[in-house]
Amino acid sequence: MDTKSAVTLLSSIAQEARLDIFRLLVQAGASGLSAGVIGERLSIPNSTLSFHLKELSYAGLIHSRQESRFVYYSANYAAMNRLLDYLTQNCCAGEQACCSDITCETT
Repeated sequence: MDTKSAVTLLSSIAQEARLDIFRLLVQAGASGLSAGVIGERLSIPNSTLSFHLKELSYAGLIHSRQESRFVYYSANYAAMNRLLDYLTQNCCAGEQACCSDITCETT
């Protein structure tokens, strides 16, 4: 990952509602959540939620899929892991003992 990509990802979650949405989707797992459920759980109005989901999608931190008349969103774990790898590259002066394994895998 290059610096420009890292900045794009970080800036997409540098807002309270978007960070809350992303964290909720990370916790939800690979199946994700519908937009309606996200809005209800976080008390975000639909019009505002749509804007935030678009920003997270544009950055590549979340995926969306249509099922019937609902749109489901899920975290892009690969993008998240690339960002974590970039941020922790050469962590602790190369001493692995101080860095825990933080890679998240989808099931």
